[in-house]
Amino acid sequence: MATTKSISLSGLARRLVDDGLLQESAAAEALQAAKTDKITLVSYLVKNDMVEARAVALAASDEFGAPLLDLDALSAANLPKEIIEEKLIRKHHTLPLFSRGNRLFVALSDPTNLLAMDEIKFHTGRGVEAILVEEDKLSSLIETYLQSAEDALGDLDDDMEGLDDLDISAGEEEADDDDTSATDDAPVVRFINKILLDAIKTGASDIHCEPYEKSYRIRYRTDGILREVARPPINLSPRLAARLKVMSQMDISERRVPQDGRIKMKLSKTRAIDFRVNTLPTLWGEKICLRILDPTSAQLGIDALGYEEDQKELYLSALKQPQGMILVTGPTGSGKTVSLYTGLNILNTPEVNISTAEDPVEINLEGINQVNVNTKVKLDFSAALKSFLRQDPDIIMVGEIRDLETGNIAIKAAQTGHMVMSTLHTNSAPETLTRMRNMGIPSFNIATSVNLIIAQRLARRLCGNCKEEMDIPRETLLEEGFTEEDLNSEFVLYGPKGCDKCKEGYKGRVGIYEVVKITPAISRIIMEEGNSIQIAEACRAEGYNDLRRSGLVKAMSGVTSLQEVNRVTKE
Repeated sequence: MATTKSISLSGLARRLVDDGLLQESAAAEALQAAKTDKITLVSYLVKNDMVEARAVALAASDEFGAPLLDLDALSAANLPKEIIEEKLIRKHHTLPLFSRGNRLFVALSDPTNLLAMDEIKFHTGRGVEAILVEEDKLSSLIETYLQSAEDALGDLDDDMEGLDDLDISAGEEEADDDDTSATDDAPVVRFINKILLDAIKTGASDIHCEPYEKSYRIRYRTDGILREVARPPINLSPRLAARLKVMSQMDISERRVPQDGRIKMKLSKTRAIDFRVNTLPTLWGEKICLRILDPTSAQLGIDALGYEEDQKELYLSALKQPQGMILVTGPTGSGKTVSLYTGLNILNTPEVNISTAEDPVEINLEGINQVNVNTKVKLDFSAALKSFLRQDPDIIMVGEIRDLETGNIAIKAAQTGHMVMSTLHTNSAPETLTRMRNMGIPSFNIATSVNLIIAQRLARRLCGNCKEEMDIPRETLLEEGFTEEDLNSEFVLYGPKGCDKCKEGYKGRVGIYEVVKITPAISRIIMEEGNSIQIAEACRAEGYNDLRRSGLVKAMSGVTSLQEVNRVTKE
């Protein structure tokens, strides 16, 4: 029997011949035909009814010592859905079964399919082990597995007509057509478009897309509070993530490290909304956060931000100075960028040269030279600042003073005829000055260069349609910080009620500010290296309200509630 063909047969084909399940010539022909059709030998044999699937599986199990699993014991609904992409499942005729630590166990009907193992290992970043299964049962389970995802997508079609043709592009340049084809999935496209549009309509500032072990949720941050808005099926997690990554021009094959991107959505010929997108690999998939950046927020005007009249005058007066530094401070999400850009918008005239260094640029403004810092190419804040000073600037905006080098360059720029605007992450205006000193910036330089400090928070604004009067005892008001003089004056405190025009009694947000001009008295304390408590006492002596007092003024004017003031200002 030793012929040329018999010598060329090996592995599973040889075993099937030796077991009498296949003629030698038929085995050789099947090998060649499977290669031509670009499918495995097992798939070809079962598809063409040459050998029963069960017999092939038993022969393969004996030949390679691989464990044989009966797929009838498994349900497609219980298989992991977010690990292997559909194109790989179809290409290699495989399914993920379960994972243990960093090892992924996959179902294969042909244990010699090493290419499948290598590709899955590359795309998932995990160790891969094959479990042998019967070909016919694998084919059936694959179709059920993929169909469940299709059915889930079908559920997303309701109320999403007209969402296919939105003008959406990557933030900086158009995504390649090849990338877009990777997620050419109309229901997913419409669903993502609806999520983005609804977020804009409801005035959300952020969108959170979060995968968990058995669920997937989407939340909007509206007026500073997160609220759940959708729970798509968990098996859509990889497709939703892939779509958002394609839109923001990220690498869709990279799931192990965070990525940053940008999306631009054109709502009309004159209005476009930018989304700053960040992915984060979590235990159950990629969490994606989108920050909504509306350029019109910088054009609201200073009157819309919520400054008290004396605070507004202090800010406008500082903006008119030919040199010096304006610092805006507060936690993430407190509106620092909008405050800075409102000032820049006032200063943005053809007569001045304005340059900004940001990480990243959040609001695009015509007439301002904006630079994205990029630490990968050593373009950090200090490098950008050095370059600005060689570009004949009038006004410089630095996204954040994070270190001594950036602080020193900004101070020197403010001392040599430039207006410098920047932010710091501190809790109050007095703490900003001590924070700069702790960085290593000399007290004299701080005292002679800083003109104005704005500390701020954002509080929810009471709905004018449904707010109701609150009856609060006098003793409680005194404990909250109201003065006897306040209580002797006539004012009414309001609380939230809730109606169909608002969310939980609130609609929109308003700024609460501590605006401090650096006066000679405050400068003297800085140069004497006084602490933040001494500086705060000097600020009160000069008549500047701190954040708590400004919040109480907002509550007395009926703009917001005492509960909300406590939420954002009480320590």
